Amino acid sequence: MTKLIFEKHIAEANTFELPPLEVPEVGLSETVPEHLLRENATVIPEVSEVELIRHYTELSNRAYGVDNGFYPLGSCTMKYNPKINEWASRLPGFAQIHPYQPRETVQGAMQILYELGKMLGEITGMDHFTLQPAAGAHGEMAGVMMIKAYHNKRGDFKRTKMMVPDSAHGTNPATANVVGFDVIEIKSNDRGLVDLDDLKAKMSDEVAGLMLTNPNTLGLFEEEIQEIAAVVHEGGGLLYYDGANLNAIMGICRPGDMGFDVIHLNLHKTFATPHGGGGPGSGPVGIKDFLADFLPKPIVIKKGDSYSFDYDRPDSIGRVKNFYGNFGVIVKAYTYIMAVGSEGLKDACQQAVLNANYLRYHLQKKYHIPFDRLCKHEFVITARNQMESNHVATLDIAKRLMDYGYHPPTVYFPLIVKEAMMIEPTETESRERLDSFIAAMDEIAREVRENTQIVLDAPHTTVIGRVDEVTAARSPIVKWEE
Repeated sequence: MTKLIFEKHIAEANTFELPPLEVPEVGLSETVPEHLLRENATVIPEVSEVELIRHYTELSNRAYGVDNGFYPLGSCTMKYNPKINEWASRLPGFAQIHPYQPRETVQGAMQILYELGKMLGEITGMDHFTLQPAAGAHGEMAGVMMIKAYHNKRGDFKRTKMMVPDSAHGTNPATANVVGFDVIEIKSNDRGLVDLDDLKAKMSDEVAGLMLTNPNTLGLFEEEIQEIAAVVHEGGGLLYYDGANLNAIMGICRPGDMGFDVIHLNLHKTFATPHGGGGPGSGPVGIKDFLADFLPKPIVIKKGDSYSFDYDRPDSIGRVKNFYGNFGVIVKAYTYIMAVGSEGLKDACQQAVLNANYLRYHLQKKYHIPFDRLCKHEFVITARNQMESNHVATLDIAKRLMDYGYHPPTVYFPLIVKEAMMIEPTETESRERLDSFIAAMDEIAREVRENTQIVLDAPHTTVIGRVDEVTAARSPIVKWEE
């Protein structure tokens, strides 16, 4: 069992010396109010440099990521991050600049912001973009705030409700609620798509809009998207696009052409920048022309051959983040798009869809697929067969998959499918890797029938075995205490 860094403390293990102080020494009592000073000295472990490096290297080796292996998290698009993206983001002209520098000294960075906005607009069919939001849910908030500002500007204050499908990402209703809307749930039909009759019945002059993912979280394309858009627009609402699943359609079709008015993207998903581990992310928001006045300020504008910021925007929803967004992530996405080009984006999309359907076809032999037809970038299987025959749940299968060296897929989501496993292979994975994953899933299905207990007790090869997840969630221990 790995010890905490505090448990590796050895008195006087650190023997380094700081250089002589070259400025007048100032005591804490002279700079910090007395009531903010600690009563006891801070406990800082003394560990030699080599042991410190070994400790954190060991921890990093235990972390699982796309660089380690297949990471099939549905709705998360855990795709490989080409290392050229890292190289570009660390160029001194990007990594060592400061947002308070005079704009004439950061023209290259501003050009990146300007051009990436234009490229994202071309990819999605939107007229304007802001790169400020820090991640997807943050972008959702900015987009829904603009929808609210639009209705308020028109004096349409009665639009206090936002429609969200029952298959939506959890951030959608949460975002609508945070911005001040009441959420109306729209049912799915028996094909896993938006129930058009339910949508029509719930559309009213109190509805501000509909938040929709296309393809949805079942990996299914909303075939009636133009009819959906017409219902919302004819009722005076706006259509919002959750861009988490854009990897399934980029280069093939554009949300702006489907009728969407507002869209957020996840640069840390679709455009191959690192995803997971707490960030950072980037959630740019695109809008149609008629919403341009409400964009967060400032926006980057180009005059001749130079770039500047436009702060004079009286109807703007204001800043949603300090400065201009998570710039390092923006550079990585820019690098990815420039490296693969328009044909590369289209090819990535097609490969992602092909990989998902390849897995779906082979896994249907052992697992239940509630919507067994052509999917896009992801699909949902369930443990219904295993539950009925041997009382083995989705969680048990996910835990056992770890023993085969794979990160489990997303489990128990979307909520409308019982015992769901949502799998998204992305375009990154080779046929050989997919075949290996299929073999592991088939072997687990065999174990469920012939050696049930080994699945119920999984995982067996991880540092920590089956944990009490309920207690961990309700009573987390998040800090070390002496």
